[in-house]
Amino acid sequence: MTDTTALPESAAPADPATARLLAEAAGRIDAPDVVLAVSRNGARTVHTGGGAAPGPVPRERLAHELGSASKPYAGLLLARLVAQGRVRYEDRAADLLAPGFPVHPTVRRITLRHLLTHTSGLPGLPADFYPQAVPRWSTDPYGGYPADRVVRAFLRARPRHRPGTRWHYSNFAVSVLGHTLAAATGTPWEVLLHQQVLAPLRLDATRVRPGPEGTEAVGHRRDGTPVPALDTGGFTAAGAVRATPLDMLTFLEAHTAGAGLGGPESTGPGLTGPGLTGPGLTDPTLAAALAEVRRPVLRRGLRHTHTHTLTWFHHPSPYGPVLFHAGATLGQQAFLGFRPDTGLAVAATATRRVHRADTFVAAAYGLLTETP
Repeated sequence: MTDTTALPESAAPADPATARLLAEAAGRIDAPDVVLAVSRNGARTVHTGGGAAPGPVPRERLAHELGSASKPYAGLLLARLVAQGRVRYEDRAADLLAPGFPVHPTVRRITLRHLLTHTSGLPGLPADFYPQAVPRWSTDPYGGYPADRVVRAFLRARPRHRPGTRWHYSNFAVSVLGHTLAAATGTPWEVLLHQQVLAPLRLDATRVRPGPEGTEAVGHRRDGTPVPALDTGGFTAAGAVRATPLDMLTFLEAHTAGAGLGGPESTGPGLTGPGLTGPGLTDPTLAAALAEVRRPVLRRGLRHTHTHTLTWFHHPSPYGPVLFHAGATLGQQAFLGFRPDTGLAVAATATRRVHRADTFVAAAYGLLTETP
């Protein structure tokens, strides 16, 4: 069963052309539940569908596990703390996390910027993560590796590469960033994220822990059997965010509002998206953070063709640059992307574990890169 609607937050009716594109894209995704949501300068169109019958709560109002698509939230948090002068990108993580603790000289050089941009030299996950994770790889690989163990693994690490010299995607590094920011501010990560990102952007349906029964999307294995909610253990900053597709759109609209759109609203974040007005969103540190995370900061790969901002993958398209991040958990997938020059944002979720021939990311990405 499928449904395409204009959400109450949008004053405009569902755009027929956009609705058709969403329906076509959803038809290429095999999952019990699919949500594809598009915002064009604040006017929203949402398509819901999938192989399972819809439940009592609309799919777009269920919280979904974002997995690695949580990282843009961590990036915006760091950028705002920097704008407030509470930390600096070049602060050394070990000095903030464990002042005076003896660490390897290479670890001593790792900065907050290195951790966020995957240039720290750390592996994707700590070496001692795998022995405890493999026996429960398909059920609960992270829950047995708590925060203190992540911190200890960082402090005793021996990176293979000098920080800043190579790009290597690392859940370990972004998790360490979360613990470092908590230590530097004396505030638990969950509280810090809420204070600095979720509350100012009015992301009331975004959290880092499962909500009440009936409010969470249920993930599924490839064979269709349900999987329990993800426990990220000590890797909270790298993958614990859960959000409704509507809140995901609100998060993206804050990034597109004022980003090259012209007009008086371009001086502050969130002033063109639905539900994003208010004095809290004119805070200059939030505006600065939203601008900072959109700015390309590094290149990698053959002939340096891959461009990244602090926290987003950054690709060209016929309609201007696209910024995006995807994520997957044991039974769910998520995609966040936007075009800052045109005000287009795409949020997508699916409740089936990723597999080799999966079309989810390609379908969501196509909505960003192939849509005028």
